[in-house]
Amino acid sequence: MNVLRWMVHACLLSGLATGLAFAETPAALLAYYKTQAQGQAGGDAVRGQTFFNKTHGNEWKCASCHGAVPTGKGEHAITHKVIEPLAPAFNAQRFTDLAKSEKWFRRNCKDVLARECSASEKADVLAWLISLK
Repeated sequence: MNVLRWMVHACLLSGLATGLAFAETPAALLAYYKTQAQGQAGGDAVRGQTFFNKTHGNEWKCASCHGAVPTGKGEHAITHKVIEPLAPAFNAQRFTDLAKSEKWFRRNCKDVLARECSASEKADVLAWLISLK
């Protein structure tokens, strides 16, 4: 049984590593989140803009630190640390690494929503950010 358990863990880890390495472009990451949404609507730019600019029961919204249109530098609401532009057209490093994107979605969604974002919420926000030129 231990061998079987080890094989299952090894397969899961290799699959996870493969999934984390693929996202080389914001469009590829958006496609990934749409797939992860599993039939739920996801990837709607209008819904993404609305989500980004409204509060969700907590004090903060995404725009609190990134700005209502995140094409320029933002500032963290508490630390006042400068945040580079979020829209990929204004910062070529954004949304090119799944692991990094997941890390920041997890942290920021917990601040804004007091929970992690769903795959469809991520797809909506990313679709809007990609649309900003």
